[in-house]
Amino acid sequence: MLQMLRSAFERELRDARIIDEVRRTGNRYLSGKTSHVRNFFAYLSQLGSIEKAAGGMLLNELKQSLETALHTRLSSFENKIIPFEDTLPGTPRVLGRRHPIYQTWDEIARIFLKLGFEVEVGPEIDTEENNFTSLNIPLDHPAADAFDTFYIRAPYLLRSHTSPVQVRAMRKRTPPFRIIAPGKVFRPDDADASHLPSFHQVEGLMVGPDVSFAQLKGVLLLFAREMFGRDSKVRFRPSYFPFTEPSAEVDVSCFLCAAKGCPACKGSGWMEILGSGMVHPKVFEAVGYDPEATTGFAFGMGVERICMLRHGVKDIRWFVENNFRFLKQF
Repeated sequence: MLQMLRSAFERELRDARIIDEVRRTGNRYLSGKTSHVRNFFAYLSQLGSIEKAAGGMLLNELKQSLETALHTRLSSFENKIIPFEDTLPGTPRVLGRRHPIYQTWDEIARIFLKLGFEVEVGPEIDTEENNFTSLNIPLDHPAADAFDTFYIRAPYLLRSHTSPVQVRAMRKRTPPFRIIAPGKVFRPDDADASHLPSFHQVEGLMVGPDVSFAQLKGVLLLFAREMFGRDSKVRFRPSYFPFTEPSAEVDVSCFLCAAKGCPACKGSGWMEILGSGMVHPKVFEAVGYDPEATTGFAFGMGVERICMLRHGVKDIRWFVENNFRFLKQF
């Protein structure tokens, strides 16, 4: 009977393929409350003294033998070196990618860097002075409504455009220079197909003694041809911005229909892309420049707007919904 138990135990140890199977076998035969060896010892307690002594000696020898076999088998698993199979394919990892907004941001920056502009950055939390008054936007003027934002604690606020970076740059630089200021901005707008309370802008500034509107047009024409295609044209429409005078909205010929008219350009053949103008003398005065000796131009564009035009995206909210099926297209 004991020999049959030994044989069954050794067979199960030999057939075990993982270490957990070995441990379960040891528990079933040796250490469990209802293990086979314990059951035999319980049976011995019912025998006479002579049979108990003889059976106990044999059972103890069996137990020691099984424990030795179990320890040896466990050690074979614990010390086993699993060979590395270098012919099997690896497990692919899904990698992320640059968000389409930041892909467009990078492309805009690349174009202006080629034109000699430098990248200037500034804080997203700024002051009323930099966000409004230094840009010729009095706090009690109706023009301030267009640049409304979220206040932290007066005079600190979340910037509503990246023009405060231009103010900071002019205060620490000496003309001539040219910069672009990309960044995130904030306005208390309800989210809809064309608005978000947080979005991205890129503004440009060129300052020097003889900067002209003609140079502004040339720079923006080169930008449009790099961004939207070699055959792109631009047109300037009179507009109003507190920090530029004269001011103009800038349109680019529709690259989707070759300016023939389509739903994207509402049949006009033109798409509005940015605002621009010559820096207002009061802005130069606010930063300590002599407005009689200094000229400059500025422009600003929404990165989301450019991205939507380039890729035919109809709803700005798609950029922030984290829909991988949408984002994987870019």
